[in-house]
Amino acid sequence: MSKHDQKELVIIGAGPGGYAAAFHAADLGLKVTLIDPEVNPGGVCLYRGCIPSKALLHLAKIKEEAIKASDWGLHFEDPEIDLKKISKWKEKSIKKLTNGLGQLSKSRNIEYIQGKAKFTTDDELEVSPKEGDKYKLNFENAIIATGSSPISLPDIEIDHKNIWDSADALELKEIPEKLLVIGGGYIGLELGSVYSALGSKVSVAEMTPSYLPGTDRDLVEVFEKNQPFEEVYFETKAEDIDITEEGINIVLKGKKEEHEMKYDRILLAVGRRPNSEHLGLDKIGITTNDKGFIEVDEKRRTRIDHIFAIGDITGEPMLAHKASHEGRVAAEVISGKKGAGYDPKAIPAIVFTNPELAWCGLSEEEAKEKDRDVKIVKFPWQASGRAIAIGEDTGLTKLIFDAESEVILGGAVAGKNAGSLIPEIALAIEMGSTASDISLTIHPHPTLSETIMESAELFFGGATHYKKS
Repeated sequence: MSKHDQKELVIIGAGPGGYAAAFHAADLGLKVTLIDPEVNPGGVCLYRGCIPSKALLHLAKIKEEAIKASDWGLHFEDPEIDLKKISKWKEKSIKKLTNGLGQLSKSRNIEYIQGKAKFTTDDELEVSPKEGDKYKLNFENAIIATGSSPISLPDIEIDHKNIWDSADALELKEIPEKLLVIGGGYIGLELGSVYSALGSKVSVAEMTPSYLPGTDRDLVEVFEKNQPFEEVYFETKAEDIDITEEGINIVLKGKKEEHEMKYDRILLAVGRRPNSEHLGLDKIGITTNDKGFIEVDEKRRTRIDHIFAIGDITGEPMLAHKASHEGRVAAEVISGKKGAGYDPKAIPAIVFTNPELAWCGLSEEEAKEKDRDVKIVKFPWQASGRAIAIGEDTGLTKLIFDAESEVILGGAVAGKNAGSLIPEIALAIEMGSTASDISLTIHPHPTLSETIMESAELFFGGATHYKKS
């Protein structure tokens, strides 16, 4: 192994956290080396996660809206599904975005190494390029941004043929007639919705009493009114899987009864685990907690001052935009920018189902658990002219205020384009806005954004288009 010159900043992992850190660090004048197994930056999010799943969910929503339009007098023939063409379109989108990130990396003079790396000491890495011999690389600063991978279950082996993980599902190799999704979290609901729209009969098995554990029930209820699934089994475990040529036999064991079922394919979507193994952390004295997460401070530093960690590997919420923000913080700290630190009041979370669910800040469930003195206001979309006009009147907008100061602490939206509405609530939380600030901000009519304004009006009694009984 030959020894290369010392690098000012090395970033391991080029997902949304890693490439955001690299780009910002380069803009701040640092010399950056970015290491990742893929040919271009993007990470799991872009190659096998956020982007391909949202592309397919977009198609699913188009089909669902076309079907709904027949109720209003606009009839479409049943759409023909060309799986190869859909897959080609998805891959084209991914390639365009990853190539673009590659060009942005080059334009910033970032050294990009396709391969893997692990620590040998606290200032040295062993780099394994995709093609070529291993070599040592010394560094002044490092950022760990290796992301996460799907969790498997002890008794269910993901063979990528009969039993899928999320990456397998996004490859679109086939549309099974009957698909079981194990896991009622956001990944399971999103991918289950895609396959339902593409023609599969999708069932869901979830260990907890409802979808999206930890999410406010009133949001989940909006989704339940429109859910696309054939059968749903709550408080249920999957056991005794037997794969045959005719299908997959499985026992779904609930609290009171069990069901012997047969499916063509099973999608395991029970969460993700941090990619903290195989990094050589034990060689440098960085330990992980019982869930595999690396502990960091508000600067995103590990216990070693010049080694930072960001994104999924540092804990919940495991979201791309959280990783990107952490990456920018770490880059600023390393560059010497004063006051840089990670201190968000609200991190938006979005489930891109149809309808979408989104929330940020303090939730209603958390307010109850912490016994916070809050005032919660809810504006039903049945009172929204825009929602009624587009057939989305089952939605809901909710704001949570401090009862005494009137400052907004949290909020949520369930309904069409919820993900595009939630940033306004997040901004209001970050700025310490009050119910008056939001209610007196003129919102355009007719839009779904008005539901945020009218929710704030409810803090003082009645809204223009809605009066609580």
